[in-house]
Amino acid sequence: MNSARFDVVVVGTGFAGLYALHRLRRLGWRARVYEAAAGVGGTWWWNRYPGARCDVESLDYSCSFSPVLEQEWEWSERYATQPEILRYLDHVADRFDLRRNIRFDTRVTACTYVDNAGGYRPDHDRGGDDIWEIRTDRGDVVTARFVVMATGCLSRPKPPGIAGAESFAGDTYHTTSWPHDGVDFTGRRVGVIGTGSSGIQAIPLIAEQAEHLTVFQRTANFSSPARNGPLEPAYVAARKANIAEYRRQAGHSHLGVVTELAEGSAVDADPAEGEQRFRAGWDRGSLFGVSTSFADLLLDARSNDLA
Repeated sequence: MNSARFDVVVVGTGFAGLYALHRLRRLGWRARVYEAAAGVGGTWWWNRYPGARCDVESLDYSCSFSPVLEQEWEWSERYATQPEILRYLDHVADRFDLRRNIRFDTRVTACTYVDNAGGYRPDHDRGGDDIWEIRTDRGDVVTARFVVMATGCLSRPKPPGIAGAESFAGDTYHTTSWPHDGVDFTGRRVGVIGTGSSGIQAIPLIAEQAEHLTVFQRTANFSSPARNGPLEPAYVAARKANIAEYRRQAGHSHLGVVTELAEGSAVDADPAEGEQRFRAGWDRGSLFGVSTSFADLLLDARSNDLA
């Protein structure tokens, strides 16, 4: 059994967990991180389905805490694939020597808040004696002043509640827990349930292999072209040359990335102007293309219908 005292215990090693550990160590706090997977990456360690990639541009979907890291890492595409993002997070863990504070293949099973815990105070006391007692499936029982749940919103797979699914005789896969050695669909009949972002990404690549593919869709989803491609060196160089100011602007953006603020209502716009704005967003691509053409697309159903 592993028993120890820490200032902070962090759960999860995705982007948030890795940064939390880096930040805590710079502050001089004693930190321990628990990770259920065998490596860092969070969502990007588990989600290895065909076509998995980011829907935010690579240059934005990256750590901003280190100017050196921002200059030295080179992304290959406008929207990075899962393998590339995972390589990046592995690099971050190695670059800042984070693994020595992480316990992999370890799942936290309980966090109990203990009042007046016998006078224990961490080195960096913030007042009071109350602590957390954290238990894991490997027998760890550790205490900490604070617990940071860096588990995100995608850490619990949610199989569809379909009656009789457990009796299906074929192979069943879920995009959130895809086999790490991949799946060969050659010559197989495949059914895909759902057309969210994962389904939209996976379906074309599975269809290239499968003998027959059927997609089961409850509600039609809207998807616009990403306009993905290799990153132009000149574009990357310009961004890196101005990275501090870019990150400052992103920090004040309502979306977390620098975008032009849309103005006006699609309902009030001249039809020709509306068509022009929507077309420009479609041609621009990205998650913020068509959806940022006007200011009220998510506020006025009539404008949304026009989009």
